[in-house]
Amino acid sequence: MFLMIVLALVAGSAAVARNRMIRIEYFADNGPEWRQRMLARFGSLMVFVLFAIVAVLSARVTWDDFRFGETSPGIGVPQWWYSVWLPVMSVAIAGRALGLFIRRGRRA
Repeated sequence: MFLMIVLALVAGSAAVARNRMIRIEYFADNGPEWRQRMLARFGSLMVFVLFAIVAVLSARVTWDDFRFGETSPGIGVPQWWYSVWLPVMSVAIAGRALGLFIRRGRRA
């Protein structure tokens, strides 16, 4: 189960890097060029903010798992082995979104 979540986060990171994020095409692709650029930058900035928040909060959860010695109920391994990937991948997605925001700013 946890590998499916990691795979989804890796795919999300690739989608952000390739500008294939979910958006409403009617608003994103219609209207003047300046509005399209502004909405594109706003979207990538919001993705950055979202995943930065997820990274911080999930890092706190991972730290608690490590500090309190939580183990998985199924096989008894440390829980942080699983939970550490959420902040790591969230930082990767946030970094890619920030890069996309910067690249879009240079084109303006």
